Amino acid sequence: MKILYTNFHVGCGGGQDTYVRELALAMRRDHRITVATPPGSWLGEQVARLPGITAVSIDFKPRWHSFWRETLRLRRLIRDNQFDVVHVNGSPDHRQVMLAVAGLVTRPEIVFTKHNTFPANSLGNRLRARFGTSRTIAVSEYVQSMLERDSSYPNIVVVKHGVRAPRTEPLSEDERLRRRAALLGAKDDDSIVLGSAAGTGEAKGWADLVTALTLLPEATRRRFRVWLAGTDPSIEQRAMVEQCGLDAQILFTGSINHVHHLLAATDVAFVLSYHESLSYACREAMAAGCASLVTNVGGLPENVTPWVDGWIVPPRDPHAIANVLMHIADKPERTRHMGHMARQKGAAEFDFDDFVAATHAVYVDAVSSRMAPTALKASMEAHRRSIASPQRRKQRTEKQAA
Repeated sequence: MKILYTNFHVGCGGGQDTYVRELALAMRRDHRITVATPPGSWLGEQVARLPGITAVSIDFKPRWHSFWRETLRLRRLIRDNQFDVVHVNGSPDHRQVMLAVAGLVTRPEIVFTKHNTFPANSLGNRLRARFGTSRTIAVSEYVQSMLERDSSYPNIVVVKHGVRAPRTEPLSEDERLRRRAALLGAKDDDSIVLGSAAGTGEAKGWADLVTALTLLPEATRRRFRVWLAGTDPSIEQRAMVEQCGLDAQILFTGSINHVHHLLAATDVAFVLSYHESLSYACREAMAAGCASLVTNVGGLPENVTPWVDGWIVPPRDPHAIANVLMHIADKPERTRHMGHMARQKGAAEFDFDDFVAATHAVYVDAVSSRMAPTALKASMEAHRRSIASPQRRKQRTEKQAA
């Protein structure tokens, strides 16, 4: 198949960028892959370095005077390459693809992934659902129920994010302590490291964790170290941390591509968002062996089994967070066991190849009505072989045995 991925984010789009990049990487083994992103985007720069993937610059949020020029560029790209599938990932690129394919003799199938929990019942959504969507992917059961209740999007299927399992075994205790000291100044054996790669936006709720720390007894509060990956915080956010007296205990790492070295030194991950469809950051942390503290919003609770591999608290509730932090400080050995359970869940439920296979099945279903049976069968067989290598079969056997 020939597949075009589109993503509208200028700069860094967080988990959505990771979603597109990882799918493009996996699908390039058996299909011809093109990724269209705005000029200068993080995703575009990433895929431009990858062999087997064609990167194209398309502005999906242009000013009014260049809107039709960009749309015509996109139309020529789709027409000349005769894509079988265009996989869109947000309202701006979805709208532009819908307009670009209008009137084409040979139109690609348009697959739309709903990545957020924003309402989908506007006029624009109804038009895209009617004229620009063949199949709809919901990233969580929550998103699926929302779409089925409030939208007219067709053929909705749930495909939850899969994450690549860490390539290394858990660190020895000595190495873990060494890394914690080097990264965060957590030198004492009783230090507790909390971390989040969910971002530093206000809606990510990390300020509630800061407030929760101030509610702890001083001796307990001093045991905690926190890292936050994402765009640099604002002056106001840094001032808030300083006013709480926690600037020496909180590290802002900036935007980084891989957080495995941080997760390996982390006791508990957290995603305390006010709205969240599922959270790649949460699933990545759990697969790396971190018990996770999440809010009861959107699809976040679908990741965690309470008091088994994590905790669920109400949003905007520092007191509830503080109660969990006290439990973590009182029983650190319980937290380590919960991290082990999180790793097991990651291996069983967050499998990356299963995620790719489920997404590929959506593409196959979309094109099956117009693709020649022999070509369709060849595509399915090639993809099946690529995820059934001897090494992969061994990993599946070990996972089933566990």
